[in-house]
Amino acid sequence: MSKHLETTLAILKPDSVNRHLIGEIISRFEKAGLYVKALQMVHMSAKQAGEFYAIHKAMPFYGELVEYMSSAPVVVIALQGPDAVAKNRQILGATNPADAACGTIRHDFGLSIGENSVHGSDSVDNAKTELNFFFDQDFS
Repeated sequence: MSKHLETTLAILKPDSVNRHLIGEIISRFEKAGLYVKALQMVHMSAKQAGEFYAIHKAMPFYGELVEYMSSAPVVVIALQGPDAVAKNRQILGATNPADAACGTIRHDFGLSIGENSVHGSDSVDNAKTELNFFFDQDFS
């Protein structure tokens, strides 16, 4: 697999922010070779969270997800590095913390499928869309 520079989005969700895990989680990204290119703490409104997660609107968990993501501040991070999207997904682990590999962020810190501590873009195209949702800069 070729290694090319990419930028992806990570969101430290309310459960990780509320439990003071920001530094620990960012440290894991950096130790894995991803670089923080931009970072901000935001408190999304329900409208913003609904727009961000619009792809899941038809899913039964959508309302709960929007409520959760707008319940407290989150930290949004633009991470850059070789194959950043895949690397970030590997560092995060499976969506369900119970299924995530030992040593991944979701295994170590996730409380449930809903409160799994961190969101990560799942493709290069989605990363661009998600980065543009939060940041007014070009990461290409």
